[in-house]
This record gives sequence, structure tokens and C-alpha cells, in this order.
Amino acid sequence: MQASFLSGGESKNQNHTNNVLALFVLAFGIGSALYVNYFVAATQVNSGYHYGLWSLLPAFITIFLSWLTREPLTALLSGIAVGAFMMGQYDLSDQILIPSMAQAGTAGILLLYLWLLGGLLGIWSKTGAAQAFANFMTKHFVRGQRSAKLVTWFLGVLFFQGGTMSTVLVGTTVRPLADKAGISHEEMSYIVDSTASPIAIVIAFNAWPAYVQALIYVPGVAFLATEADRLAFFFSAVPFSFYGIIAVIGTLLLSLNITRFSGKRIRQAHQRAATTGELDAPGAKPLSAKELQSCDVPSGYHAHVLEFVLPLLTLITIAILTFIFYGAPKINWAFGAALLLSAFIALAKGMSLSNIIDGFGNGLKGVVLASVILVLAVTIGAISKQIGAGLYLVSLLSEQLPYWLLPVILQFMAMLIAFSTGTSWGTFAIAFPLAMPLAWAIAQSAGIANPELFMLVCFATVLNGSVYGDQCSPISDTTILSSMTTGCDMMDHVKSQIVPASYAAGLAAVLWTLTVMFFV
Repeated sequence: MQASFLSGGESKNQNHTNNVLALFVLAFGIGSALYVNYFVAATQVNSGYHYGLWSLLPAFITIFLSWLTREPLTALLSGIAVGAFMMGQYDLSDQILIPSMAQAGTAGILLLYLWLLGGLLGIWSKTGAAQAFANFMTKHFVRGQRSAKLVTWFLGVLFFQGGTMSTVLVGTTVRPLADKAGISHEEMSYIVDSTASPIAIVIAFNAWPAYVQALIYVPGVAFLATEADRLAFFFSAVPFSFYGIIAVIGTLLLSLNITRFSGKRIRQAHQRAATTGELDAPGAKPLSAKELQSCDVPSGYHAHVLEFVLPLLTLITIAILTFIFYGAPKINWAFGAALLLSAFIALAKGMSLSNIIDGFGNGLKGVVLASVILVLAVTIGAISKQIGAGLYLVSLLSEQLPYWLLPVILQFMAMLIAFSTGTSWGTFAIAFPLAMPLAWAIAQSAGIANPELFMLVCFATVLNGSVYGDQCSPISDTTILSSMTTGCDMMDHVKSQIVPASYAAGLAAVLWTLTVMFFV
């Protein structure tokens, strides 16, 4: 009893200390922002300008406060306020938040993740379809934690389109069977997140090459001259995507219950779930609300596994077909069709419209916090880009570097940019137009015998470094969605994932350096 009391007292004292420190950091951030605006800033901020080291301030404030307070919502708002004040925009609602929400991309996020995804999850919860699928998989395929994690890993590899779509598809599908098998939410969120984007650069039959090729043109370089050349260059670099390959192998090892390379937090989570049955750490605040954590099936209604499988197959089919015919998957179409089909099946089986609407509403409640966090993450990413955070990091590079150091430095810079901004594709747009000409210039000045191989390695480091930074960032959409769909506390996911991901990034850095030193 005494120990418990002391533990509680220590916890309160620690919370008080963290709160005081958080307020101090916020005050420092706002004060620094005002200083930058009045004494450092240029008269006009544009795409070619940055504030030097100060450009990293909003991202630093956000990430530090997320770590300290475990409250991403307040951390993001604080970072947004700091970035806005740096630009002299003091009306956060009219000058920052409303314009951000008015963007088509932001509206698309709210439509997809709040209405369509939330509504689909809510209807599946109301009908019991997700639970029926979990029961079916448990009966026929899942025999325990290992087989459930292997199913998750396989689906992550199967949905190799990458990014948010893969994260949502896999997380939504495996959550019920993983919970039934007693797998910790930290393990599940790591497997989902660490296959979503890494697999997209390993099995690159998706939208990534078409986007990236437009960013890597270098005048005078024959093997990057045409779009076809650049696409071929992308696929030639796949064997050098060491981080992506190692990350996918790492999640496979975890799925086989080999936790040696997973870090202390994941090992502890694995042990906790196995011994106590607790899927979340003590004090965790799962990003999925209680409305989606239990079923409220009307009396007399019995769900069939096809009520989950058919909408899911419809979703995947539409996504693949629209990718084939339109060059990019129409995710809204896919989720909208799945939502309507789920509702139609429930109506056809006798569920009342009021119950369906009730399930839809509960689904919206369940994801509203995550959707708000996602919108704010997009907002601060745009602010970081506007004040030149990525440009500043890349500008630190110099053409006087030893050629064998360049790949690792490019990797590190891409990691920092993506971690600070929460986006891999945004990092591509910043880093590639600067990194590729730099790599070519160094290859020429150093008299490298095989400049194409050197360029392939440098390209791979930027590509993979961006994926690492995006994957580990607490303001990344895939981080948020992995936590939301698996029901994990977001900061527990960030803290547990960053260790094995860093192992993979470190090993990849060694392999890139050795490749350049011995084969270029």
C-alpha cells in the first residue's frame, strides 16, 4: 500500500515537472518565433528561402512536446503557433487553420479518414463483421500470436502500394484477429507501419516511380535523360534499398516471435501481452476511441465472414483497377464502395437503418481525434516547408565532401527532413532536385570509374532515408494511422518503433558505405 502511494506521488510529481517543462519549451518557442519574425526574417518568405537553423524550430517544438507530454494534439497546435508567429501570422484561425482546412488535400483527408474509414469501421463494429472475420481466421488460419502476426506481415507485403492506403487496409483488417490472439498493440502497429512504406520501395509496382522520376533529372546525364530512363533507373536502384529490405525482414522476424532485434520496448510489450493479457502499456491512451473497441450488435443479428471479406475485396479491387487505368488508386472510390456495400448487406439481412446510422456515427466518433491530428500534421508540414526547413538541411551539404561519405550524409539529411516534416513524398520533392546534381558533381570531381552505380546508391539513400524519417516521425500520417487502426497509443508506437527502425537504418548505412568504397 505504501509502495503504491509513493509510486502515485512520484507519478504526480513527474507529471507536474513535465508540465512545467512543456510550458517553458512552449514559451521559449513563441519567444524565439517573435524574435525571428522581427529581427531575422526576410521581407518575404518564398520557396527558395529559409531561416537557417530557426527553420527547424516548429518541428522541434512539436516533436519535443509530443515526447514530453504524450499529447500530440497540443504538441501540434504549439508547433503550428510557433511557425505562424515566425511568419508574422498571429491569427491562427483565419490565417493558418481555415486556409489549411480549405485545401483540397485536407478536405480529402477528412472525407477519407473521418467519414469513409470511420463510417466503415463503425458499420463493421455494429454488424459484428470484423469480429466474424477474426473468428473465421482464428478457427482456420490463426493458431496463436505468431500466426496472427504472420498474417499481418503477409498482408502488409501484399498491399505494396505503400503509404496511408496500405496502413489503413492492413491495420483495419488485422486489428480484430490480433486483439483476439492477444498481441500487444505496440507489436501490431510496428508490423503495420514497417511494412506499409518500406515494401513500396522494394516492390515498386505502384505510383512511387512515376512521382520520383520527375524529380531526378540532371542536365547532361545520359541515363537520366528521358522519363523511361529515369523509371529504369528507379527500378535499378531497388537492390540497393537496403533499409526497406532490412525493415521488412525485421518485421518478419518479429512475426516469428524473434524479438532480439526489436528493441527493449517491443520485447517488454510482447512479454506483457503474453503474461498479463494487457495489450496496452500502463497509462496508454489508444488513438482509437472506445466506440470502435467493442461490438454493439443488435439482438438477433448474426454476422457472416463475407460481410467483412466482400467489402474488403471490393475496396482492394477498385484500388488496383483505378491504379491500372488512371495511374493512381482512387482511394475515396474504394472506401466509399466498401462502405455502401457493407451498409447494403446489413440492410438486406434485416438490420434497421437507424442501427446502421448509429454504427456510422460511432465510427466517426472513434476516429475524430486521429483525423484532427492528421489534419494538424499536414498543416505543420506545410508550415515547415514554407519556412524552408528542408531547404536549410540540404543546404548544409557541400561539394567538397569525400565521395564515400556522401551516401550516408544524404541518408541522414533525408531522415532529418522527413522526421521534421512528417512526409516522405514532401522530402523527395525537397531533397532529390538538390541531392542528385550534387552526387553527379562529386562523382565527376572525384573521377569515379562507375558514376552510374554511385548515383544509384545516392538515390537509394535519399529514397530510403525519407521513408525512415516519415515512418518514425510522430507527425507522420502513416504513424498516426498505424496507431489509430491498431488501437495503439501513438507515442508508445513511436518510441517502440524507432529502435528497430534505427537498427535497420544503421545497418543500411554500413552497406551503402561499403558498396561505394569497394564497388564504385
